[in-house]
Amino acid sequence: MRARCTCGCGTAYFELDTSKLEPAPTDPGTVVAAEAQLVTEAGEYPGEVLVFTQGGYLSWLEVSSWSNDTEVTLTTARHWLQTPS
Repeated sequence: MRARCTCGCGTAYFELDTSKLEPAPTDPGTVVAAEAQLVTEAGEYPGEVLVFTQGGYLSWLEVSSWSNDTEVTLTTARHWLQTPS
């Protein structure tokens, strides 16, 4: 995995050994495979998490921030995505 960011969002790009398994059926090109809006304990929506695939394989994960007031990191995103007990 390598991390690089050109837009100010936290982004992780994955390099996978595609010889180990078949690709998932997807549309051609790069697509958003999943997305989730982040919701804080206060009910605010500071950003989202996007998962992308390319050619049927996971290619990158992006944590986007829409807020200047709430810091959005991979750690906070993970916390906000967990189902409350």
